[in-house]
Amino acid sequence: MSTRHTIPVPAWPPDWPRAHGDPPVAGEYRLVPEDFVVEEWLGFAPEGEGEHLWLWLEKRDLGTPELARRVARACEVTPRDVGYAGMKDRFAVTRQWLSVHLPGREAPTDLAERLAAAQVTLLEQARHPRKLKRGVHRGNRFRLRLGGSAVVHPAFASRWERIREAGVPNYFGPQRFGPEGRNLQRACGILARGWRKRDDRQGMMLSAARSYLFNELLAERVRRGDWDRALPGEVLMLDGTQSLFVADTPDAELASRVATGDVHPAGPLWGVGESTARETAAALEQCLGEAHAGLCAALAASGVRTARRALRVRPAAAELHHHGETAMLAFTLPRGAFATAVLRELLCHPTL
Repeated sequence: MSTRHTIPVPAWPPDWPRAHGDPPVAGEYRLVPEDFVVEEWLGFAPEGEGEHLWLWLEKRDLGTPELARRVARACEVTPRDVGYAGMKDRFAVTRQWLSVHLPGREAPTDLAERLAAAQVTLLEQARHPRKLKRGVHRGNRFRLRLGGSAVVHPAFASRWERIREAGVPNYFGPQRFGPEGRNLQRACGILARGWRKRDDRQGMMLSAARSYLFNELLAERVRRGDWDRALPGEVLMLDGTQSLFVADTPDAELASRVATGDVHPAGPLWGVGESTARETAAALEQCLGEAHAGLCAALAASGVRTARRALRVRPAAAELHHHGETAMLAFTLPRGAFATAVLRELLCHPTL
């Protein structure tokens, strides 16, 4: 029998602070899907042979799960035969790889036409021995068109430079929690009565709950002003990897590595398993765990393993170009990081 937990539904919207202060004026973004272009970066290429057909696809105003279903229908397979590395924004133009298990047979000769009829563009295809698994991509490249008063404000360019140099808090974006936080509300209900896989086939509710707790801890670090510094007992993550180590007594050399972005403080994604943080860093995590005791206990009972995520993210290969009263941003983020975390430091908008 599942153990019930007392889990108050968090107030929405949350008061998660910005690291660089509130933007001086409001701005606009994503008025049409073409304003928000995302291109997946795998970091490797299909090998050219194997049981799986990998498809490089472009979609517009379409979520990745629905894209997978349309690809399955076009290839005459079940959705479980389709794999993808990451979920991409729905209200956007995005390009990403999907894999289709086609052992011993070719794809339909009219695959491009079938996909086009489903509002999907086939850009490239190649064979590979393995299914595309979640999280194997290296990151995503974003090209965003912004408008409104923010982009013509005198402080906009200097604010962008600070973000390029210092990075931003690596918050999970609002899309993780659903409109008006409804994914989080549903997650609290499911976890309160005891999580069951049949209630959450894709793990989206677990993800929403863990993301909320991570953002709560990160918000407290931002308020303290140490979100981008190593505390005693801090768990640190090497930039561009998932490699972790604990700094019991941070010294000047380690402070320099954090300042240059070689390593980042890493916060917990709650689950079963003891935290490796110690001293000051552990005390902060313990305080948050006590404040959300029911939610933390329910996540541990679900069996999901504790993990770590960097508290800071820095946009790479970052560019800014003005075109009259609009601005074009281009930057690359590692997998799992949200472009909206960058945007909320740049401009005021009710969805950020």
